[in-house]
Amino acid sequence: MVSDKANNSAENSLDPLEVLGNVDAWNLRREGDWLRFTARLDPALGPRDYLRDPTGGDIVAVAPGPLYGILSIGGSRRAGFNEGLASFPHHVFAPGDHIGAVGLEGSAKAEPTGSLQKLAHCTHDALIAQTLLQWRAEAMAALPLFVTRTETDNAPTATALLTGLAFENFFAAVDSLRLAAQKLGKEPKVLAVGIDHGAEDISSSQSEIENGLRALMTKIEAGLHQRGLQRPIFLLACEGGPGAAADHPAILAQTRLGWLKDGHNITISAPGYAFERDRFGRPTSDARLRMAEMDAHAIAALTARADWACPCPLLAEYDDKDIRVTFSAMEPLVIDPALTDDISAGFVIVGSKKPLEIVTAKVDPRDPKAIHLRTKTSIKGEKPLLRYALPGMSDDGAPKRGAIRDGWSAQSTGSAVPLHRWALPAELPLNEAPR
Repeated sequence: MVSDKANNSAENSLDPLEVLGNVDAWNLRREGDWLRFTARLDPALGPRDYLRDPTGGDIVAVAPGPLYGILSIGGSRRAGFNEGLASFPHHVFAPGDHIGAVGLEGSAKAEPTGSLQKLAHCTHDALIAQTLLQWRAEAMAALPLFVTRTETDNAPTATALLTGLAFENFFAAVDSLRLAAQKLGKEPKVLAVGIDHGAEDISSSQSEIENGLRALMTKIEAGLHQRGLQRPIFLLACEGGPGAAADHPAILAQTRLGWLKDGHNITISAPGYAFERDRFGRPTSDARLRMAEMDAHAIAALTARADWACPCPLLAEYDDKDIRVTFSAMEPLVIDPALTDDISAGFVIVGSKKPLEIVTAKVDPRDPKAIHLRTKTSIKGEKPLLRYALPGMSDDGAPKRGAIRDGWSAQSTGSAVPLHRWALPAELPLNEAPR
């Protein structure tokens, strides 16, 4: 009879080349349900320990901390991706169900699995994880593991996501996170949930989209609570679809939710107008990376219990030709120098009987968190609306962006153009200032 000691010795003398293939690996041994070994798989990280299931599958880095989930749910635009592997291919995964980073798009039902699968391309969620890992690597900090999955549905309304296959598959991904964490001996944690929906909804009102998104966030939180998981950060996109009308309800609904919170941990890292789009209204590859970097900045701030908020217009009052727009902002406002050719800075007045042209825009010298506008003619006697950074406002019908941001900036990995925290779109009643 062969002793257990002899069996263990045989298991611990495995040949890496025979078991793992042609990789630079050594010290291969069996530990519990895993094969563990040291290898040089990522030149940027140097030698470190990795795991692989004895039955096969992708290699997973040995990493500290929880197994984090960055998940998303929404319409088809959220399913876009950048070509190529994530920068940390052994730290960023999808559930190992052979579906990939983008889910089944509401076409079939996914089943939970405890295995992990390397990504073939980088979704928005994977780019967030990649950015967070890059910052930690530069700081010589611990590099955790991430599971990402984007679930989408062709249903045009936000409320439809509450009952469709996309929602079921979203929680299949959550359960896969839990099973994989259990297998790795880790705590599962859903770090953030991206919701990019409503922009493709052309039939619902602002209040219907607001209520649908509230119900969706509440139902997600309830499902996570039932599974013993904490509430996530909800990432909203604050944008309309291609060719959206100036009063597109999704933009205004998400701005309002981003300001009110309604008991949820909601953040809008940057409004949609801040990023380039292709001719179909989808983010370009560079824009998708910049959007993910902004989401990563927001996540990093909020998980460190710091504040993060884009400037948000709250109140607009006029006195004859002068308008004062008060913002909620973390830092003093800036009218971006690159956009000074737009004298209105992204504002427009609508709903008046006579044309009310904005001729100057500047930061209020008495309040760095307010913008002073001046019109060519008196506003008195009118009851107009003041719109900021809403689509469809240019004379040629093209979407118009805003020029207002705060003083925060950061360098982007893929572009020489700095990242900024741009002001959220808004539509405000323009009221006469009290005397």
